[in-house]
Formats: sequence, structure tokens, C-alpha cells
Amino acid sequence: MEFESFAAAHKATIYSVCYMYAKDKAQADDLFQDTLINLWKGFDSFRGDCAPRSWVYRVSLNTCLSAGRKKRVATVPLELSADVCDASTQVGKNTAMLHARISRLDPFDRAIVLLWLESMPYDEIGAIVGISPKAVGVRLVRIREKLKNMK
Repeated sequence: MEFESFAAAHKATIYSVCYMYAKDKAQADDLFQDTLINLWKGFDSFRGDCAPRSWVYRVSLNTCLSAGRKKRVATVPLELSADVCDASTQVGKNTAMLHARISRLDPFDRAIVLLWLESMPYDEIGAIVGISPKAVGVRLVRIREKLKNMK
């Protein structure tokens, strides 16, 4: 029951990461399921050295980054009630455009942008991705410039 509550509390965070690394909803659902499995496997060994949210991000990012190296097997559909964007509204169109541009970034830059969009401080972003807070700031300036120049 404890893991179930933990997973429910971090569901949106997990799905946000999976959505950023997925090509479509089915792949996002698969990544979400894989992430939950990895969180379950590590739940008992989580020592609390960092905030639970940071740990969830780290596991989610590592799961998504390593997913491309694995051969996929058939999965059972997972029901989610997450409607990330509605393309019929201007906000939905802008969200879809931003997602399309972010998905063209390399995986490391995508992770930094995702964490920044979640309003995480530079030191926490750096701790999750393994670089200094100053390097996070420099990378974000370069990433924003890349995103502006994309067509």
C-alpha cells in the first residue's frame, strides 16, 4: 500500500518524463509502466539521500534513456487519465509545437529542459543529471537558443 501511495503521488512527474521521451501515447504508456517497475524494484532500497521527487526523476530519466537500447516485447495496455494537451486549443497547439521542438534535442538536453520546465532549481537539476548548477545554467542558455532557432 505504501508504494501505491508513492506512485500515485508522483504519477504526473513520471508521465511528464515519459511523454517527453516518447514518440506517441503507446510508447509513453510503455515507458510509464517500465518506470513504475523500476521504482518498485528500488523502492525498498531508497535511502532518502535526496528528495523523493529527485529520485523519481532520476529513475524516470534513466528508464527512458535506456529504453532505446532494449528490444521491446508485447505489453499489456495501462489505463491513464492524463490528457497532456488538447490540440483544438491554442495552448494545446503551443504545447504540441514545444514538444515537437524539445523532442528534436539530444536526450541529455531534453532532460535538462524537462526538469527546468518543472521549476526545479539549478542545483537539484545538476544533482539529477550529474553536472554542476553553473553548467546547468550554461546548458539552458544554449538550449533556449537552439529551440528559438528551430523551425
